[in-house]
Amino acid sequence: MTEEPRPRSRPTTKEEVVEALSFALRFNGRRPFPQASSLMARITAEHLAEHMRRSGLKVVVEPPAAAPTTCHHGHPSAPKPDEP
Repeated sequence: MTEEPRPRSRPTTKEEVVEALSFALRFNGRRPFPQASSLMARITAEHLAEHMRRSGLKVVVEPPAAAPTTCHHGHPSAPKPDEP
């Protein structure tokens, strides 16, 4: 069985960085910060993203991981039916 080549990382767009920073400024996990304003978070995120760009900081997106499976059909290390 040949393994498919893993997709490569790619550079993020400024919009992706702004969206991620804005989310991080508004939420703690899934709970919103009580004083968080969506507009202020967006403005702050845009300033941070621009500063990161001017500083030469590169952010990359990793490809999504393969979904886990419990099926062992065809897997080379799966036990055979006659083996304990």
